[in-house]
Amino acid sequence: MPRVRELEVFRLVLPYGRRPESILVKLTDYGGMTGWGEVVQPAEARPAREPRGTGGDEGHDRDHVLAKTWSTLEEALGPALLGVDWEHPDELGTVPGGTAVDLACWDLWCRMQGVPLAHALGGSRTSLMATVRLAAERSLDAMIARVNRHVCAGYAHVTLDVHPGWDVEPVRAVRQAYPALALAVDGRGAYTDTTALEAIAAYDVTAIERPFAPYDAAAHLDLHAALQERVTALVAIEVHSVAALQEAVSARAGSALLLRPSRFGALRAVRQAHDVAVGAGWDITAAGGNGTGLARAATVAVASLPGCTLPSDVTEPPRSAQIVTPPVGASGGVVAVPLTQPGLGHLVDEDRVRRLASESFRL
Repeated sequence: MPRVRELEVFRLVLPYGRRPESILVKLTDYGGMTGWGEVVQPAEARPAREPRGTGGDEGHDRDHVLAKTWSTLEEALGPALLGVDWEHPDELGTVPGGTAVDLACWDLWCRMQGVPLAHALGGSRTSLMATVRLAAERSLDAMIARVNRHVCAGYAHVTLDVHPGWDVEPVRAVRQAYPALALAVDGRGAYTDTTALEAIAAYDVTAIERPFAPYDAAAHLDLHAALQERVTALVAIEVHSVAALQEAVSARAGSALLLRPSRFGALRAVRQAHDVAVGAGWDITAAGGNGTGLARAATVAVASLPGCTLPSDVTEPPRSAQIVTPPVGASGGVVAVPLTQPGLGHLVDEDRVRRLASESFRL
């Protein structure tokens, strides 16, 4: 039975890309066993309705979210976990700090049980087909060159970020250059009608992810449903709660789920969302969790669930920026699911965590 005697929390600014920030949680039980969790706030975070490429108040929004999470952890985590007996992470309900703490509890529990997190969640896959997600480039030639690098590295599936003004032409160019390549697109909520998306679908794309902004729920679902009626590609909707998914299924607002474990707050809810999607006959692609590798390792475990039938976005962050061994990533377009070690299946470089931490506390 786990019983936490000590917890540590670290805030890190990560040394890659646009310098996303991460909060790590370490739990230690009375027997000396540890469990780790992570929540990541990407540097490009912005309100859903804000067009891609605008500045807005990104830094302010990110700092506000992280400050709120940090304050919650300082004030409420100790009373919620220290010295508390529990037999399974599901018993803890909604824990302060959300995703990071929930994942740390699962990691600790799995290590005490001697089972991999993937198996504890119900996963059955030993490896995953990975997609690589490519942002817009300055030119079509640059896009084709970048796709070529990943195809040569073994990737059989590519997801292109698209937006009005950068959609039909790059998709057409990639399809002409690689007729047999499995190709999906991610609209990142940038579209307001189906016209361009229908044109994109004509180039044999497997899925159209997040085509419409989610801030107006009724219009959001209606647009997704209309698009799905007009294209054979899977329309993949992203939601952050089981209730929202059930509403989308009822509205027939797509046929696939873009499942980001970090957005659900608890792995219990992630499994429920998986089951709802499978029950509706939807496909699932798992994605998300840049950070230091811990959140991405959780995504790998979720992607091993039987309903995650589409290639998963589990190839980042860069190996050089990770604090876990072995690093989380793809080899030849395939990601191994760690099944020989319990918990997340990765060792944490604590010395590097402490070097990268901008602040920390211990209870």
